[in-house]
Amino acid sequence: MSKNQLILMMSMVFLWQLMPEMGAVGVIRESPLQQTKEILTAQGIQGEQIQQVIDVGIMSNYPDGLFHPERGMVRAELAAILVKNFDLGVREGNGEEIILRDVPRNHWAYEEIQIVVRTGIMTVDDRGRFLPDLPVTRAAGWAAFAQAYGVLPFGEGEVARLLSPYQDRGEIPGWGREAIATMVFEELINVNGSRLYPDRPITRGEMVYTLSQYLAKQQNPGTIPSIPLDP
Repeated sequence: MSKNQLILMMSMVFLWQLMPEMGAVGVIRESPLQQTKEILTAQGIQGEQIQQVIDVGIMSNYPDGLFHPERGMVRAELAAILVKNFDLGVREGNGEEIILRDVPRNHWAYEEIQIVVRTGIMTVDDRGRFLPDLPVTRAAGWAAFAQAYGVLPFGEGEVARLLSPYQDRGEIPGWGREAIATMVFEELINVNGSRLYPDRPITRGEMVYTLSQYLAKQQNPGTIPSIPLDP
């Protein structure tokens, strides 16, 4: 092998090692941390908010050490978050075990799922399944959070007024209208623009925003608004 051939081969090996960091057109990819910062900016949340929910033990990083705010959530994760945030185990007491066809006792969130079902915060389907691995939509996530928080006793006129700024309000399921109106009124959700996108998967970052807003209200009760009434 000639010297020129050896140099060419070494150059190719070097470029091959760089490929995982490069895009299809040779553009250097952003680091995971930089991508996370951009996602946080897009979702209207800050790194401090993520650290807050981690510090209080409500959510945690993935094994790779990153939070991944862009990832969606499944129902088992939501159940665990609600139980921790609202201390639902104390509220629920010692209820009887509910047989769930798809949640065995060795499931990682078995106790939390039992609690949210017994308290009525989350429900099962007509076949007795909790569907722990089902992705959570924004509507379902917000509604469950509102149930744990306490849905405000709005009349239909007030619900309609609170949801009127959003062009896709008609896409909100009937079972979630009052709960989501509560979330809007209490400023527990971060909505940019005039659409709620209730059918989109709720992300971990969006849940962080909701949790952060809730924790702020607990620390400063003066931020909790009074309940409006229909005229």
